[in-house]
Amino acid sequence: YVFCITMRFSFHLLCNSPSPSFPLPPFFPVYCCPKNWKSFSSSCYFFSTDAKSWNSSQENCSRMEAHLVVINSKEEQDFLTQNMAKTAAYFVGLSDPEGHGHWQWVDQTPYNQSATFWHPGEPSHSEERCVIVNHPSTSSKWGWNDIRCKVHYRSVCEMMNFYL
Repeated sequence: YVFCITMRFSFHLLCNSPSPSFPLPPFFPVYCCPKNWKSFSSSCYFFSTDAKSWNSSQENCSRMEAHLVVINSKEEQDFLTQNMAKTAAYFVGLSDPEGHGHWQWVDQTPYNQSATFWHPGEPSHSEERCVIVNHPSTSSKWGWNDIRCKVHYRSVCEMMNFYL
């Protein structure tokens, strides 16, 4: 963040705004994400390339002052899947800690059944308590699948973007 804040006129290196050919006035908002993160709406997203368990993935996000992604809309789901490798699967911030079908987002956003993107037949097992987004070879689209939390997958971290 320090680079983005101290180098205001070089914001285009880290921030997702067009690069002006003139200095910005001090009141002009510049929305930023850390280097190697992608911006969508008011959030920044980091797509991991290494595989970890769900808990390790959440801890990794926390170390970056973020959390596993919370998906709030079809537009957000579409943005995410456009930035994912089709051959990989990614943990998101949804889990069922007790295995009773009480799904919870890591940031306490209420679980809204009408805004979910489960593959047909999912969720399927009470011992599968964490959620991945994947594009199985047998399916024509991306969707959610419940999975055992100790299996290793990639993940997506989310944080609010900031402005200068």
